[in-house]
Amino acid sequence: MSVSSFHQHFRAITSLSPLQFQKQLHLIEARGMMPSEGQPVSNAACAAGYESVPQFTREYGRVFGVPRSATSIRQRTALCTRRDSRVTGNGALASCSA
Repeated sequence: MSVSSFHQHFRAITSLSPLQFQKQLHLIEARGMMPSEGQPVSNAACAAGYESVPQFTREYGRVFGVPRSATSIRQRTALCTRRDSRVTGNGALASCSA
């Protein structure tokens, strides 16, 4: 299969080019690292293959439709809610400092 044919078939199936698909996979991986592992943005950007945090932040916003900071706050709140609901049984955020 030729390179151009591969790209055509790949795009028909995924609606993304192979490079866009790879970027999206790396951003999804980085998204999971930030709140759960407490990783700073620079580490997540590096893990996603970006040399520049601002470029990572721009691409993140393009792919997920929300700024990276908004996602981090939402995910930290969700983690706190799950943790608190296990402890108190009512889902209260009283002990959460997000």
